[in-house]
Amino acid sequence: MQPRIPRQSTTEHGANRVDSDARLTAELAAVVAGARRRALRDGDRQIDTAHLLHTLLESDPEVRAVFEGDSPQVARLLGYLVQRSIGYGLRWQGSVEDSGALPVLPGAAGTAVGWSPVAAGALEEACERAARRGDPRARGVDLLAAIVGDPESRAVEVLGRGGVDAGELVARLRQAESTVVGWEEYVWGTDGG
Repeated sequence: MQPRIPRQSTTEHGANRVDSDARLTAELAAVVAGARRRALRDGDRQIDTAHLLHTLLESDPEVRAVFEGDSPQVARLLGYLVQRSIGYGLRWQGSVEDSGALPVLPGAAGTAVGWSPVAAGALEEACERAARRGDPRARGVDLLAAIVGDPESRAVEVLGRGGVDAGELVARLRQAESTVVGWEEYVWGTDGG
């Protein structure tokens, strides 16, 4: 009997590491698993930053708080993200989210075989942000900060369509995390990025 959900290639560079990565909080690991399920259900080739943003907004109260709580902004964003599988994101199907910074990972069409280069980079950056802060595990806000750091990501496109300025969101993230001792210095760096 064939499994209903296609299996992921274990040979793909970094594709499966994030699923069992001990560097993620339990909450962020659940977000990663949710993004994978969403990509498979939608028939997308790879898990991208829009999948991650969707799951973060649905399941992480700390991330929603950065969007000024449960404001209409969050509802509008979730509305755009829900439309992804019924029209809005159809132009993304069969294509790979790529900002040009990393090589595109090969994969079979029609199955979520791994992570888009941008999403994989964002997950790695989230873990690095947590490590610079001295935290052994990345949180949802770490991932959100990494996602909005790439202006070419699909998540940033969704944010723009939802009326969210990515630059303002970065400022809110900095303000929300400024209560953590050393956050600015270790996570955002001395050059502010």
